[in-house]
Amino acid sequence: MQLTHYTSNFKKKKHPITLVCDNITNAPNIGSLFRIADAFGVEELIFCGTDISLGKRMTKTSRSTEKYVNYKIEESISDIINDLKSKNFFFIALEITENSEELSQFVLNTKQPIALILGHESFGVSESILEQMDYVVHINMYGNNSSMNVVQATSITLYELTKQLNR
Repeated sequence: MQLTHYTSNFKKKKHPITLVCDNITNAPNIGSLFRIADAFGVEELIFCGTDISLGKRMTKTSRSTEKYVNYKIEESISDIINDLKSKNFFFIALEITENSEELSQFVLNTKQPIALILGHESFGVSESILEQMDYVVHINMYGNNSSMNVVQATSITLYELTKQLNR
C-alpha cells in the first residue's frame, strides 16, 4: 500500500544547513527550492537579490512548504556571507570550476553549520563569492550538457550532505 504524508513514518529532523540563493528569480525554481528545503529539513532558505518572486506561480510549485521553511529575502549576498561568517558557518558553493571537487568524492568534515551557496540560473556563483568559500563542489556530468537545473543540482547535493550528516 502506498503511504501518504499522514501515514509515512519519516522522522522530522532539521539539519544545520542554510541555503543561500544568489539572484535565483525564476518562480517555479523558488517554489521547488522551498519543497526541497522542507524535504531535507534545511534550517533556513535565504534569497538574495531584488526580483525574488513569491507570487502565485511560486506557491503553485511550493505546495505550501513556504509556510514551514524558515526563509528571508535580503538584497546583498555579501551582507549574508559576512553575517554567516560571523556565526562560524562552513561555506560550500555548488559550481563547476577548475578547482571544484566532485560531490561524490567530497567528505564533509566539520561540526560547523553549513551554508550552501547556489548561483544564478544562467550565470552561476560569481567569482567574488567563490573566492570566499571553504569548498566548491560540482556534480559530475556524463551527457553533452555541462550543467543542470539549480533545483535538481541542489536536490542531489542536499541528499549527499544530509547522508553524511546522518552517519
